[in-house]
Amino acid sequence: MKKRFNLSDVDCANCAAKMEEGIKKLPGVNDASISFMAQKLTLDYEEDKLDDILKAAEKIIKDIDEDASIEY
Repeated sequence: MKKRFNLSDVDCANCAAKMEEGIKKLPGVNDASISFMAQKLTLDYEEDKLDDILKAAEKIIKDIDEDASIEY
């Protein structure tokens, strides 16, 4: 399943690339992309794992940029 989420306060393109790289490695994620300019996260994921993926993705994002977050 594919879904797009808004991001807030991602400050640099390099940070976005690091976040994307980390999220792609999560179990249940088939693909992920972050558009720094649009402040969007697009996830292709296994539907039954979305809650776990979002929690782990939020941690990855916060570890890279503590002000950034996923908007639900």
